[in-house]
Amino acid sequence: MAPVPRAVIDAARRLTDPDEIQAMMAESVQRRFCTTEMLTRELDQAGRTGTALPRKALVPLLDGARSVAEADAWRLWRRSGLPPGHWNVPIFDANGNYIATPDFWCDEIAFAWEIDSYRHHANLEDHRDTVARNARYVAAGIVVLQTLPSRLRTEPDQVLRELHAAFRTAQARPRPTVRRAAA
Repeated sequence: MAPVPRAVIDAARRLTDPDEIQAMMAESVQRRFCTTEMLTRELDQAGRTGTALPRKALVPLLDGARSVAEADAWRLWRRSGLPPGHWNVPIFDANGNYIATPDFWCDEIAFAWEIDSYRHHANLEDHRDTVARNARYVAAGIVVLQTLPSRLRTEPDQVLRELHAAFRTAQARPRPTVRRAAA
């Protein structure tokens, strides 16, 4: 039996749907079956045939995206012209208390972007967790923008306008005393 990184890359090289490739690679990393570094090494050893789509899918994962929706958000953020940030990093208040792990975090202005799908927030417990997370953001003074994954593809220009507006809002207030976990 092949090691996970090899199996993932072998399967990805045979697929033609970019979303399927992105999902498979992201899930293997998110579930900690392998790391992005392991996938990179395997791609580097795989030769060229059938690696263009897996290489493209790997780029947002190397930056910290962990799903197809987050990869879409990663591409949209790169288009936005806004400063770079961090994907999926824990955020703490001044006393070291955990606030949340936003999908995207701009430390410069304490801005969080959450890609919140109905599927992952629909049951009562997940909805309760989302509401509690958002309350922690507000209590800490963090500006947060929530976006449905479908809108990243169906309304990208509107989402970009919302990102810019939320970013301006975050810039206009004093930065709260919060920090991301050390890298």
